[in-house]
Amino acid sequence: MTVRRGRRPGAPDTRATILAAARTRFAAHGFAGTTIRAVAGDAAVDAALVHHYFGSKDDLFLAALELPVDPRQVLLPAVAEGIDGVAERLLGAFLSAWDDPELQPRLVAVVRGVMDPAGSKLITEGFLPVVLQPVGQALGIDRPELRMSLVASQIMGVILLRYVLRVEPLASLPPDQLVATYAPTIQRYLADPLP
Repeated sequence: MTVRRGRRPGAPDTRATILAAARTRFAAHGFAGTTIRAVAGDAAVDAALVHHYFGSKDDLFLAALELPVDPRQVLLPAVAEGIDGVAERLLGAFLSAWDDPELQPRLVAVVRGVMDPAGSKLITEGFLPVVLQPVGQALGIDRPELRMSLVASQIMGVILLRYVLRVEPLASLPPDQLVATYAPTIQRYLADPLP
């Protein structure tokens, strides 16, 4: 008789079960009100298995959103060059992901999902603190929570009008023109004194 050592192999659908539990928990309780242990309990698995599949709570949150690309990786190069001109770089990175024909349908589906009242906490208590506020902190700006919320207001407006509702002429505006139009406002939110 052969004795197997080590961790018992998980069922093929364990990862999907954990993700489903995480989506439900994040939507109901927000990012701050969700713990790895609670997700593990909902999925009927050990918390170590959640860490094994997803690593940190931030990574679990982004996996639960089912984004086709990690926004932290998209925005990282734009932030690395500092505050001067960062709005143009952020918008350029943002538009390159959203205008990609392979990524866009999945990104639009995610946005439609979080627009539901039950999913709104995924943005307010998840996406803002996990993705956008760290951008503000990496830039060293004062009041990053407020400044990045202002930035998010512009970006969410672009997402809704350009990609979800497809309002013309915004929907077909060339990316460089869109950047030239929005970047000064976003740069002001990031760098100028706030009232």
